Amino acid sequence: MTPVRAAGADLRGAVITLVLGAIVLWLVLVGLGHLLTHSWSGSAVIRWDHSVERALANHRTATLTSLTHYATFAAQTRIVIGLGALIFIVLRLVSGGWRPSIFLAVTLIGEVAIFLCTTLVVDRSRPDVPRLDGAPPTSSFPSGHTAAAVSLYGSLAVIAFALAAQVWLKAVFATLAVAMPVAVALSRLYRGMHFPTDVICGALFALLWLSLSRSVLLQPTTRSRAGEPEPAR
Repeated sequence: MTPVRAAGADLRGAVITLVLGAIVLWLVLVGLGHLLTHSWSGSAVIRWDHSVERALANHRTATLTSLTHYATFAAQTRIVIGLGALIFIVLRLVSGGWRPSIFLAVTLIGEVAIFLCTTLVVDRSRPDVPRLDGAPPTSSFPSGHTAAAVSLYGSLAVIAFALAAQVWLKAVFATLAVAMPVAVALSRLYRGMHFPTDVICGALFALLWLSLSRSVLLQPTTRSRAGEPEPAR
């Protein structure tokens, strides 16, 4: 097989794998959403969801309200899109290749697509507590802010571990990859915008999509006849 045909086959395989993976994740989310809104209605899981939201709403403070506002802001759609576009360009210039930039773009775009397609099917009302933010017209399930935080900051950590030589830089991005999604998830709960199961499912589906994108787009897809790994690009 010629190099051009091999590259074309690799590309088709990557696209098919990502599309099928996205469909599977979407189906799983729809199934979980159906359980939460129908089959598990009135169950211990739903009672726990509501009890957590009521407890958080009853213990709000001015300081926490201010801090959670900024954490939520860090995962807003326009912020994630803007940062993603800027980092896409920087990665292309720094890495000297397209693979890290494409990985970032696919991870972010795929997360948004799966999230939006899920909200079209699952219609879950937001918590019945005073909400501190305006409610977008999407379903409460899953948490888009949490999923976006996992996708953006998780992608940056993966890229840092792949490209950076400095241990401290890897540590910084690894810390951000954990701290930012946790802060965003807790903020969305505190502000009455999501149930705990919304943020848990949002984080898990984004993490799975991030892992799939990494395995497909950042792993060497070809090897030389001598068995040498494909050079980094």
